[in-house]
Amino acid sequence: MKTIQILGSGCANCQRTYDLVARTAQEQGVAIEIEKVEDIAEILAMGVMSTPGVVIDGRVVHSGSMPSRSQVASWLED
Repeated sequence: MKTIQILGSGCANCQRTYDLVARTAQEQGVAIEIEKVEDIAEILAMGVMSTPGVVIDGRVVHSGSMPSRSQVASWLED
């Protein structure tokens, strides 16, 4: 099971990113644990300066824009 964190202040793109990751995982049948991280200090501590950000198993894989569905799908395959 992958642990995924969506980093962001709660903006619309952050919520859409959360929904995209959850939906893509469900469609691919991949078990994930997903959480939203909205604490700015925690986000900055992970080295993310612009949101939305995506962290998978403790590694930042994306930040600064909404990822594409194909990007999310490739992260879930690894």
